[in-house]
Amino acid sequence: MAEITWLGADCFRIKSRDVTVITDPYDKSLGLGTLNQKAEIVTISHPYPGSDKPSNIKGDPFVITGPGEYEVGGVFVTGVWTFTDRAAEGNDRTRNNIFLFLMHDVVVCHLGALGHTLSAHQIEQLGDVDVLLVPVGGNLSTSKAAEVISQVGPRIVVPMHFSAGKASVEPDALDKFMKELGLKEWQAQEKLVVRATESEEPMQVVVLEVKS
Repeated sequence: MAEITWLGADCFRIKSRDVTVITDPYDKSLGLGTLNQKAEIVTISHPYPGSDKPSNIKGDPFVITGPGEYEVGGVFVTGVWTFTDRAAEGNDRTRNNIFLFLMHDVVVCHLGALGHTLSAHQIEQLGDVDVLLVPVGGNLSTSKAAEVISQVGPRIVVPMHFSAGKASVEPDALDKFMKELGLKEWQAQEKLVVRATESEEPMQVVVLEVKS
């Protein structure tokens, strides 16, 4: 079981029974208020002013900032190198981590500030994904976001980043994203609770409210 709450921008609280993960924690400069969170694990997808502040999280968490495989309290974390854009390939590109969290047979994938579609090798590294947290209104265009979703094939898609405080985001980014996926109406919910299942239901798109 994984309980997912959106804290704004690319920051989520992802809880198993015993372990809490915080992704991309921010500070006051982002304009989203102050995080009052405690966690055992903190992940940083990419260096970005205001949203790579693990020191703001209580509890002396284990901080992960790069690729590799990690295990903390029965939660398995895998980091996969990607980039925030396709420009200047092989030169001064900004690296981005995709993080996978395995909690009680549920896999949550946080794309960070991904700015491109995935290579065959990256898709293989991700494997089977239950919940895909997708940046909307950032470096990834709506068409590329839809392509990445198709590449990964998750059970559930959760958009993120479109409410990012002072960060520059298209005002209608979520509307464009949902339209790209063929959805005209939706109802935001406070949190998402996901349990392991082998059912073959159609992919869901879940919009979360920002909670502080």
